Amino acid sequence: MSVPTEPAPGPVQPSAGALVLRVLRIGLHTGFAGLLAFAVVLTLINAPHAPLSWLALLLGLLLAGVYLAGTIVEKRHSTTGTGPDPRRYGAAWLALVTVLWVALVAVSGNFVWLAFPLFFLHLHVLKTAHAVFAVAMLTGVVILSQWWHNGRLEPAMLIGPMVGAVFAVFMAMAYRALYLDGENQRRALAELRRTRVELAQSQHDAGVLAERARLAREIHDTLAQGLSSIVLVSRGAANALDAGDTTTAAERIRLAQSTASENLAEARSFIHGLSSPQLEPREDGASALADSLARLCSATERQAAARGDQLRCRFNLDGDSVRLPAPYEVTLLRAAQASLANVLAHAKARTAVVTLGFLDEDVTLDIYDDGVGFDPSKYDGGGGFGLLTLRERVAALNGRLDLESAPGEGTVVAIRLPLRTGPGEERE
Repeated sequence: MSVPTEPAPGPVQPSAGALVLRVLRIGLHTGFAGLLAFAVVLTLINAPHAPLSWLALLLGLLLAGVYLAGTIVEKRHSTTGTGPDPRRYGAAWLALVTVLWVALVAVSGNFVWLAFPLFFLHLHVLKTAHAVFAVAMLTGVVILSQWWHNGRLEPAMLIGPMVGAVFAVFMAMAYRALYLDGENQRRALAELRRTRVELAQSQHDAGVLAERARLAREIHDTLAQGLSSIVLVSRGAANALDAGDTTTAAERIRLAQSTASENLAEARSFIHGLSSPQLEPREDGASALADSLARLCSATERQAAARGDQLRCRFNLDGDSVRLPAPYEVTLLRAAQASLANVLAHAKARTAVVTLGFLDEDVTLDIYDDGVGFDPSKYDGGGGFGLLTLRERVAALNGRLDLESAPGEGTVVAIRLPLRTGPGEERE
């Protein structure tokens, strides 16, 4: 059985939160690089031949290299999972970046503006309490640097860095909320994908099991019963040949050939998932179920005679035969086949009666035999494979199966299936 597969997922579109985070990250790195380059160039322009200017250039290049290396390692780990873990070495990297920045601030006041992106770095890498303390220390460094290089401390030198620090803290909190939301969405998406894969696998497994169950039911109700009949008829033919009765032997061989042909047609039919070839609709549009059951009773009599048993099998039709849905006809035919096979194999009956009844709201099938019977209490769990599969077939159609028997009093198998027809509806 072919199981429909889940279509391959297309490219995943980033969420709005992920786009905001990406823009913020790019803006942070670009801002840091731009401010660093601007400060270096400004320092060289103001004092091109001063030794401190060349020291600022050297420290600026070193800071740029350290910062770039850290961002590359973090990006590679987040996308591929390879390389050093930023959570393990992030604090050390940030400490080195901060020390180099403090050295640059000591050389020139032009580098104080790098404090703003550094605020965000500390608030992102460190825990909240440690990050807030670090931001406070960086703010103090900015104030002291302006005092040192300008020789005086004005109110704007105090208010500006502190306002920037407070603004950075609130922005970082918003950034962290977006980051956590993005991480939760990423985990939820991964869980959803994993669930979809598991669901597809479970659906595939369920389809395989359902197909195995279907084949097992069909094989038991058709091929297994037919092969059993062929074996028994063949033995009867062999016994007739041993007794010199060639006429009886030839008749039993023809019966075995007929049974083999019918089972071959059944095998080809259920392999393709079709209904039984015995249930092909008649030209007048009526159901072939009644005709199939009548032929089944005749074939059962012939098989019993071939074994040397005296069994009379009759078919009765109660009501007007109408066409039923294909699953109904297949279930009822298989029920009759399985029940009559049990009559042949175990009942030692002289009479068997198959009655198909069409009521207003139900269709019924009763199979009666006057054989040795049995104790139904031993089959409360469903009985043998034949009775178990029959119960499954009937239950799948919301029907009911009743089994009545007692030792020495014969057996009745009664099946009732709801037709479910209402005003304006027609039976298929």
